[in-house]
Amino acid sequence: MAESRLAKLRKIALALPEATEEFTWESPNFRVRKKIFVMAAPDGSSISMKADPDERPALLENEARFYLPPYVATKGWIGMHLTAGVDWSEVAELVATSYCIIAPKTLARLVTSS
Repeated sequence: MAESRLAKLRKIALALPEATEEFTWESPNFRVRKKIFVMAAPDGSSISMKADPDERPALLENEARFYLPPYVATKGWIGMHLTAGVDWSEVAELVATSYCIIAPKTLARLVTSS
């Protein structure tokens, strides 16, 4: 089960321009030009990503699905549980948002213009 979650996340993240995967801190993380835009838990049960500042409070209201991840929450990141009833189109949208916040503007425009 965890492998399929990681495989789906990989497909979403690596479809973004110049995205790469690295394995650090015992888990996969996805980067654009060496900057992390999404991190996965080692078992694939959750992910952490940068959130749109306007959407972050609304997402965090759903405590069953979203949480403040350690170390990076103060920098605008949110965590999302991937354990039950995952809407992968929502995951794709949130990962793309994080990517666009982290990526250089020239690359982010390639995502927002498609």
